Amino acid sequence: MAQNIYDDDTFFEGYSQISRSRLGLAGAPEWPDVRVMLPNLEGLRILDLGCGFGAFGRYAIEQGASRVHGVDLSTKMLEEAQHRGEEMPITYERADLETYEPASGGYDLVFTALAVHYLADFDRFCAMVSRALGPYGGDLVLTTEHPIWASRADPEFRIDADGSRIFALKDYGVEGPRTTDWITNGIVKYHRKLSTLIGTLHDHGFVLKAINEWTATDEQIAVNAALIDEKTRPQLLLMAVHLPPST
Repeated sequence: MAQNIYDDDTFFEGYSQISRSRLGLAGAPEWPDVRVMLPNLEGLRILDLGCGFGAFGRYAIEQGASRVHGVDLSTKMLEEAQHRGEEMPITYERADLETYEPASGGYDLVFTALAVHYLADFDRFCAMVSRALGPYGGDLVLTTEHPIWASRADPEFRIDADGSRIFALKDYGVEGPRTTDWITNGIVKYHRKLSTLIGTLHDHGFVLKAINEWTATDEQIAVNAALIDEKTRPQLLLMAVHLPPST
């Protein structure tokens, strides 16, 4: 079972204070780059895996999606999602993405934001998404921690001999669980090389449509100086892939 840190009271309180939690998609600096990767949402049946507070599902309904089903392991996250979108035709389900089995062929688009780096078995996840899209195919849009960020050393930044600020990696070629501290201690995430992520998707029949090793714009950095780190290393990886109809 995936680690359910979001139902920990201390973690949930801290997570609720960050900008993407308070402001939804407007508080996610990568959102403009994610949005352009999406297909036309009009009439689509959408599965939102690791839906969190449900911001994407609400956006999808506003864009004309026919239905959205949000799945998350955290009871607290689902309760907040239901509260924020209580007037919208969105359904929610509590489930562990490590073992979750959606309705086969029930969806046209699967969306997942900042969830797969918590999963031990990315191969199974890709197979599950393929089953959810079914024989007619469809799209998967995902965001995850970039492998460079996931394999960071401690401390992350160091000063080179010439005074340059550099980002330090540790065992990039060693894939598997990494324990980190963020809001609370002992959070387990999984590092995978970029080639592993793309190769696994390819093995399950997905065709890469778009990829973005996300970095902040100068305009974003001017508003939030902390985003300067994104010029040194990408924190997030954004991908859109398509599953063609089976022949």
